[in-house]
Amino acid sequence: MIHQYQNNGYRIVLDVNSGAVHIVDELVYDVIAVLNREGRDHTVQTIADCAETVEKELADRYPAEEMKEALEDITELVKAGKLFTKDIYEPIIEDVKKRKTVVKALCLHIAHDCNLACKYCFAEEGEYHGRRAMMSYEVGKKALDFLIANSGTRRNLEVDFFGGEPLMNWQVVKDLVAYGREQEKLHDKHFRFTVTTNGVLLNDEIQDFINREMDNVVLSLDGRKEVNDRMRPFRNGKGSYDLIVPKFQKLAESRNQEKYYVRGTFTRNNLDFSEDVKHFAELGFKQMSIEPVVGEESEEYAIKKEDLPQIFEEYDKLAKYIIEREKEGKGFNFFHFMIDLTGGPCIYKRMSGCGSGTEYLAVTPWGDLYPCHQFVGDEAFLMGNVDEGITRPDIADQFRDCNVYTKEACRNCFARFYCSGGCAANGYKYCGSIKNVHEIGCELEKKRVECAIMIKAALAEERM
Repeated sequence: MIHQYQNNGYRIVLDVNSGAVHIVDELVYDVIAVLNREGRDHTVQTIADCAETVEKELADRYPAEEMKEALEDITELVKAGKLFTKDIYEPIIEDVKKRKTVVKALCLHIAHDCNLACKYCFAEEGEYHGRRAMMSYEVGKKALDFLIANSGTRRNLEVDFFGGEPLMNWQVVKDLVAYGREQEKLHDKHFRFTVTTNGVLLNDEIQDFINREMDNVVLSLDGRKEVNDRMRPFRNGKGSYDLIVPKFQKLAESRNQEKYYVRGTFTRNNLDFSEDVKHFAELGFKQMSIEPVVGEESEEYAIKKEDLPQIFEEYDKLAKYIIEREKEGKGFNFFHFMIDLTGGPCIYKRMSGCGSGTEYLAVTPWGDLYPCHQFVGDEAFLMGNVDEGITRPDIADQFRDCNVYTKEACRNCFARFYCSGGCAANGYKYCGSIKNVHEIGCELEKKRVECAIMIKAALAEERM
């Protein structure tokens, strides 16, 4: 399977099954386009058989000798397994489905409460379709015990303290980290703790603890002051920007600009979100992400299909800006443009994604287990609890059967091994099934993959 596109002056050819990327001239680009129409998985023989068709279609544009040379170059790439390769992964999808549930990560809903009133919050300001509550130390201990007991031979385990706002239950966070460190020695495990915070309660004591114990920290900020304060106010309507930005800058510097993310959300109110990323960079942040909001079409902030062209332009502008900053020695990491063209995730992850419902679970303050934080509160996806474990293994089976080959929209998509089929929760909430895809999110992911590959091409060219 081949995907061709042009971006920022580059003609890019992606061989989907091998992951090989080729930057080519106009002639080779056009020859590959003709071959691609003639067949998906070419061999040396089929390329030879198509030579006459290529020459006939392109005779008015290129000399025959040049087309012959192009075909020879393409043939060498086919021989090397870098172009028109066959899909070797679909035949092993049954093995993926048979994999046992080995839990490696928990999202601990340490606080179903929040001190902000973000307008797009899927968690209903921390309530998650239920009631405000704080996770007790006892429930948290049982959650960590459950993780250890169900982690098999995995040594590295991940725990994200999530909310609502986790810092509202800070003592329990600290106590659970201490408990986890004790259990590491007893079970030969290692906990990688993460906290996601809006920063309102962040102080020096909390910062020191985070730097000592947390492998990563996610800092919620939407960008420019007017953008952030419109969507992330306190309940009295006052904006949060002025309070949290200095704290985030201090924390990022204290972590040597590593192992954190400033994470924003863009909505229909700031479709010029590349300016918000630039603002992050101007504030000194080096690790950042800004995600498209997902919401009902009736919401005034929700992104609509007619917004896609403008958003695509923004991603293109952002990609060029990132290249410029990198060339100036002022580079930063933008999460959605970070792509590994040499290795990347294992094939199981590339086919099945984040592992929600199988490797990754969310735990409510009272100990209920859900496939991920976005399913919390939906009783149809209640998988069990920390006392009894997984009592609905059939739900895990549903997620185990959810991959790029069982999603019709993904089977023939060039981006399938980069997005791994997209978010199951968004597919369910907005399209009725975890095997459906959220169309707008899908289109945006494809554009991000194209931009990410172009950035790699531009920076590789710069180093030559």
